[in-house]
Amino acid sequence: MGLIQREIESRGIPTIGVSIVREYSEKVKPPRTVFLRWPFGHPFGLPFNVAQQRVVLAEAFRALLIIKEPGAIIDLPYRWRRETYDDKDIRAILARGRK
Repeated sequence: MGLIQREIESRGIPTIGVSIVREYSEKVKPPRTVFLRWPFGHPFGLPFNVAQQRVVLAEAFRALLIIKEPGAIIDLPYRWRRETYDDKDIRAILARGRK
């Protein structure tokens, strides 16, 4: 995915990757990445858990705004099946990216 990201970015379109295998992201060095220590095949969370998926998406958009150094990886703090996502304020997550 990181190789595709670099090609897209070379055409002036910013990208963000969501990774669950940090070693791959470190080797490929995509332009921007958020990392979650979650099971393989679930980069955005559990199937049908819309609140969880929205939080990951909001964090990815926030990272797209704040990462300035190519190849940077932001470790997201969320733990697999140990978080409550319904009470997360998506606007607050995105607002942290505007500062």
